[in-house]
Amino acid sequence: MLGNKDVVANIAVKNLDTAKKFYEDTLGLTPVGAEDQEVVVFKSGNSTVYVYKSEYAGTNKATAISWVVGEDVAGIVQQLKAKGVTFEHYDMPELTTDGDVHIAGDMKVAWFKDPDGNILNIINR
Repeated sequence: MLGNKDVVANIAVKNLDTAKKFYEDTLGLTPVGAEDQEVVVFKSGNSTVYVYKSEYAGTNKATAISWVVGEDVAGIVQQLKAKGVTFEHYDMPELTTDGDVHIAGDMKVAWFKDPDGNILNIINR
C-alpha cells in the first residue's frame, strides 16, 4: 500500500529562524515551497524535510534523520566540522571509532545534533 509512495522527514524545532539557518547554511539543504511562521520545507536530494515549530523539539533520544552519503563519510565530517558542527560519540558494542566516524564492519556512520538537540547522522549505506 505505501511501499511505492514517497516519505518525508519531520523535524521539530523551537526556533524556526535558527533551524532554517542551520539546515540551509550549515547542512546545505534547499528551502522549497511554502514557508511561514510554523514550518520551513527543505529539499535534500530526492527527499523532503519539514522543519516545524513545536514545544516538543529535541525530545527524541534516537536518530531522526540519516543521510546516505556513500563512501565519503570522513570527508563530509570534515566539511561539516569546518562549518561548526560538533559530532557525537557513542559507546556501543561492536563499534570502533576513527576520529568522529563510528565503524561496524563495512558500515561507517557519524552522528551530530541540530541546534535543538535532534540527532542526525550521515552514513555510508
